[in-house]
Amino acid sequence: MNKKKKIIIIVAACLVALIVTGVLLYVFLSVVPEKKKQEERARLVKEYYNAKRIRYEEENERYADFEVDVAFLGDSLTDGYDLERYYPQYLTANRGIGGETTIGLEQRMQVSVYDLQPKVAVMLIGGNNLNTMFDNYERILQGMKENLPNTEIVLLSLTALGRDWARKNELCTYNNVRIKKLAEKYRYRYVDLFTPLFDLDANELKPEYTVDGAHFTPEGYEVVTAQVTPVLKEILGR
Repeated sequence: MNKKKKIIIIVAACLVALIVTGVLLYVFLSVVPEKKKQEERARLVKEYYNAKRIRYEEENERYADFEVDVAFLGDSLTDGYDLERYYPQYLTANRGIGGETTIGLEQRMQVSVYDLQPKVAVMLIGGNNLNTMFDNYERILQGMKENLPNTEIVLLSLTALGRDWARKNELCTYNNVRIKKLAEKYRYRYVDLFTPLFDLDANELKPEYTVDGAHFTPEGYEVVTAQVTPVLKEILGR
């Protein structure tokens, strides 16, 4: 091999090495920060969960069995529900956690509602795991039947969705049929939230009821409250 070919090979090898190094550097610089972001998000979620559980335990100790009129169970839709504003006539407990799934809710039922023993438990869950919510939804109902024999249970339907989430409305509708059938099976009350929130012409959640297509404006919560209040009045007599 002559000197010229050796030089060409060496230069080519150097170029390949530089390219590989550049690719690895790019991957490192892009993946590592994303991994750190994910770890930070996971840490914050864990801290939020722990803070909620501590608050629940404190509230459970504060209230005797059946002193709380209504406990609301769910995800961010419940977490952001200003219960004192919308239900001033009742002593309420908000047991919603943003981002919650049926899986997470099942794991925290003891501290969220069993230890509290409210007169009524209202549950809205499944929006964050629409495709898998029935893997354990019925187990949650069975658990309430066993652990809350004297508590009236109210199951809320999944809500309509808008904007980028509107494509999931068909699945929400199908899942609501299943929720209603389970409510009938366990003799729990069922409240339809989907219909009054839904814009039939636009085929999605009415825009005035949502801030982002999934979470509610005050007007949206007014609609929810209007559907739930008559049921609570029937049960509690107020």
